Amino acid sequence: MSPPGRTQGERRRACAAFRQPLRPALSLALALALALSGCAGGPPAPDWALEARSGLERFSRAELEGRGTVAQAEFARARAALAATGEPARVARAELLRCATRVASLDAEGCPGFDALAIDATAEDRAYAAYLAGRAGAADLAALPEAQRALAASGPSPEALRGAADPLSALVAAGVAVRRLAGEPPAPAGAGGPQGADPRALAAAAVDRAAAQGWRRPLLAWLGLQRRLALRDGDTALAERLGRRIALAGGEPPAAPGPAPAGSAPR
Repeated sequence: MSPPGRTQGERRRACAAFRQPLRPALSLALALALALSGCAGGPPAPDWALEARSGLERFSRAELEGRGTVAQAEFARARAALAATGEPARVARAELLRCATRVASLDAEGCPGFDALAIDATAEDRAYAAYLAGRAGAADLAALPEAQRALAASGPSPEALRGAADPLSALVAAGVAVRRLAGEPPAPAGAGGPQGADPRALAAAAVDRAAAQGWRRPLLAWLGLQRRLALRDGDTALAERLGRRIALAGGEPPAAPGPAPAGSAPR
């Protein structure tokens, strides 16, 4: 934990540093963490809030870069700092951040950490959880942060994913779209998914955003989906090229590909 003797001036300087746009690619993660930290305004944040804020930022970075052991340790540290307040809503928001980073990497696990605390979460956080699960209604979408609301309104389209200011928000929106496709009949190449989106174009846009940031975990997940779609559609040249990219990034494409999942969603 942070030293108990931290002065008010040190806390103010720490909060000011947190506001600097040093990591714009993590703006979604930082916005959620900032809301937890007490740095958004008012008196200087207490040590537990600064500990949670810095831990969540490091968790997000490590999770996206594929450093799972580091990510797990940083999240545990941040969660413990939040749990020390005895406020379930604070811990629930941290769990939402963990879930969002996993949705960005096509993790199908769900949000069990948030679900266990949902009864004490805010209405806005429950709406965001519904969005991450791919089951948001009109009222839930209206309660989303502006960036996520705009992406959801677009479908999201591949163009919107590429143009979004925050790469993490774009990958989360793409992951949500894939979840919504789960259970739908497989669409042929070029056919539309949610609101007309071509699943292959959606995956290609997500690959581009993850690759540009050097985020290995979502990159491997989206390359894997893109490769399965190419194999489903008989595009063996593309599948082979994607397999080489997966191997270069540190993954290992399957030797014997299975069928593309229903609705183009990973299982």
